[in-house]
Amino acid sequence: MEKKWIFQPSVDEEKGKLLSEQLKVNELVAQLLLQRSIDTEDAARSFFRPDLANLHDPFQMKDMHRAVDRLLLAIEKQEGILLFGDYDVDGTTAVALMFEQLSPVHQNLNYYIPDRYKEGYGLSQAGIDFAKSENRTLIITLDCGIKSNELVALAKEQGIDFIICDHHQPGEKIPDAIVLDPKRSDCPYPFKELSGCGVGFKLMQALFHRLDISLEQLFSSLDLLALSIGADIVDVTGENRILAFHGLKRLNDHPRLAFQELLLLAGKKLPMTLTDVVFVIAPRVNAAGRIRSGSTAVAWMLSMNDIEIKNLAEEIHADNALRRTIDQSMTEEALEQIAADENHPTQCTSVVFNENWHKGVVGIVASRIIESYYRPTIVLTESNGLITGSARSVGSINLYEVLDACSSHLLQFGGHHFAAGLTMKKEALAGFKIAFETEVRRMLDSKPLEATQHIDLKIDLNEIQTEWNGKLPRLKKILDAFEPFGPGNMKPVFFTSELYARESRLLKEKHLKLNVVQTYSTLGFDAIGFNLVDKEPFTLKGMPFDMAYTIETNEFNGKTNLQFNIKDIRATDS
Repeated sequence: MEKKWIFQPSVDEEKGKLLSEQLKVNELVAQLLLQRSIDTEDAARSFFRPDLANLHDPFQMKDMHRAVDRLLLAIEKQEGILLFGDYDVDGTTAVALMFEQLSPVHQNLNYYIPDRYKEGYGLSQAGIDFAKSENRTLIITLDCGIKSNELVALAKEQGIDFIICDHHQPGEKIPDAIVLDPKRSDCPYPFKELSGCGVGFKLMQALFHRLDISLEQLFSSLDLLALSIGADIVDVTGENRILAFHGLKRLNDHPRLAFQELLLLAGKKLPMTLTDVVFVIAPRVNAAGRIRSGSTAVAWMLSMNDIEIKNLAEEIHADNALRRTIDQSMTEEALEQIAADENHPTQCTSVVFNENWHKGVVGIVASRIIESYYRPTIVLTESNGLITGSARSVGSINLYEVLDACSSHLLQFGGHHFAAGLTMKKEALAGFKIAFETEVRRMLDSKPLEATQHIDLKIDLNEIQTEWNGKLPRLKKILDAFEPFGPGNMKPVFFTSELYARESRLLKEKHLKLNVVQTYSTLGFDAIGFNLVDKEPFTLKGMPFDMAYTIETNEFNGKTNLQFNIKDIRATDS
């Protein structure tokens, strides 16, 4: 699809020069920092050296004092506690982190991950029944529970208390429980974008403070928190940047046996960036909840037994391979369904349904469809006599707000700006599709939906490296210090004009491999554009083209070389 290129506004040149001199970096780096509102030495120091000492006081979160008091009472009375977590990466890492950290001070502890197919998302009656059967009088929900008002009320009548740790948008009324959620309208906590695992971490931080336990013990589980931050696509700014930075350091310097075994099966090795975590570890952890059970992932992350870890890692790796096969087949079927819909070209949304599709993969398929049709997309299937599915969005369309406006057609929904889940009765589907299309169209207000490519800076190739001396340029090393990348701190995208392809070929008939040079330069750079075969005509011999790209490295035959990751290509002066 054609993308609209959007360039970051120019920064103040004088500020750029001043910051460049203060930090002893070139002006390109200074401009990138200013774009991120980093305009002083102190701000740059905090950015490049995130400090765990700068974490917020957990007691600033609404209900935190109540949560710790209730947890201490349970520990004192040796009450049975159940950790109830969602089946995705955020939920399973939250359960693993809290179990790992709470079990040394309280042994009467167990966890429960709902079955994606039998129970669906969120707190379930089956989970409450399990708690009752084990005589557990306190349930701590992780990455769910903020909209489970009725189930919480029913469980409380049966003598079960709740501490809800969630990060999703609350409904009009929150459950009658102790609720930790920075998105509560009455919560003064200064950072609102914690993951579900992050909220659980803050509860443990507060508990350790009251018990006078060193936080170094808690920080040993930061690898799990980094995984949740990457997988749940929350902002990698503020407190999340600190937690992700040190979580990655923990993962790389002291990797738990579970991650080592999985990386071995995946053919990957340390060190890992947050992007690597998102594309290598997270899908495999998610696959357990999609194909088998999220409990498998929790047991694997917590295990210290070599044989058990190896067996569970092999199961999870196999689940991911099966997930890929199902995902590919469903995507093909969904795209065929869209192509056969005569009304689709004039619509602002894509909604597809097949009663036989695998419920665990619908979210992935929705993301795949957006790669072909850039519009809010919902993929639905049937489960337990109801229609259920996942939604993914683009641009400014906030899915949670759209689904809230369509809630009269739904039994249940929840999520964020870009991702959500929903359930409805079969007879509601036709009306919901109309309501969904109508609400998205209203939000767009006649503005076109355009795929965009954001670009940070325009540079010439000689600003990256003036000559090849077998060493990576200093610019690349400084860019690496901008890690971890994610929403709010995306990897810098550069734009270079009037490039020529000295070499051009296709890999696997879909990836574009180039060696590019710029006018008046003989230094060539390797570049690869994944799934950009349609851009090959722009690179024909003798034709100048513009390129948007990130600066990466590629390891081959034991050598590390610079390589551009192409984001988009267009004809020069287009």
